[in-house]
Amino acid sequence: MTSLLEKLRAAANRGAFLETKPFTLLLERCITVLEHEQALVRPSDSTALSGGLIRLDKNIPTVVLPDLHGRFDFFLSVMESPLFGQESLAQAVQNRQAQILCLGDGFHSELRGKERWIAALDEYINGYKNHASMDQEMTESFVLMEMVMECKCALKEGFHFLKGNHENILNEEGNGNHSFRKFAYEGAMVRDYVSRFCGNDFLQLYAIFEKRLPLFAIGSAFIASHAEPSRFFNQEELIDGRNRNEVLLGLTWTANDEAEEDSVERMLREYSESAETTVYISGHRPVKGTYALRASGKLVQIHNPSLRVGAIVSPARPFNPDVDIHQW
Repeated sequence: MTSLLEKLRAAANRGAFLETKPFTLLLERCITVLEHEQALVRPSDSTALSGGLIRLDKNIPTVVLPDLHGRFDFFLSVMESPLFGQESLAQAVQNRQAQILCLGDGFHSELRGKERWIAALDEYINGYKNHASMDQEMTESFVLMEMVMECKCALKEGFHFLKGNHENILNEEGNGNHSFRKFAYEGAMVRDYVSRFCGNDFLQLYAIFEKRLPLFAIGSAFIASHAEPSRFFNQEELIDGRNRNEVLLGLTWTANDEAEEDSVERMLREYSESAETTVYISGHRPVKGTYALRASGKLVQIHNPSLRVGAIVSPARPFNPDVDIHQW
């Protein structure tokens, strides 16, 4: 039987993303896992599917990864790392000695892909008659998300990927999403590329996968979401968050200085055993160096697009960003 790491390495070495039929089968498997997670880990929402809240195992360490944006090589290096006395992190999670939480944003390369996005814009404008630059961009994003799906299917409750603001393949404006553009028309370019080359059925199925992702996680010594919470959200809102546009937006799109002043503090008081020794971890907005502190030092942002940075949170002691943030 092919091991998880062998599948991840095969994806990384393929040089292209999966053909539509096998990718569709992987999507369907992953959606089924996401819809029916253990209720103690992910309580059901108002639609009787697994909801927006994740309760992590508080007895084992958690590896927290920020926005990945197509960096499948970064993701693979983390999964291959010899951590927690095992040959790899993948093995440690399979042995229930660790767990992984990704903070979302799988698609759209950032500054490293700026020139490629500009070249791909011309391809888009010309109806993708030529599409070499966009092929490269989409290969990176889809290879990464293939890896994410394989991990979710294999590791179940040991692996979670939160929805970020870039989990919006339809480029929706509304339904808890905003359409996206930065260097070009990234959101529209991805939607049209996938529809053209993978088919509308695949596009719609991928959108279902995105809408099944959780939004908020409670761990030992930390709580987390993709973005800083725009306001305090109660448990009912978090569990049913995938069906509530304000919650979706408030946990995935909040910019620096947009949140209510006490949102992080109130979330920590409500969802941690000790607000004094627990931190809120998020990604979303880029930082200089390995981390930035907000909300009076209680919010730790760990997204630096130029560094391979992640956090390792121990259940045995309070989180210390100077010690517990690692580079791969």
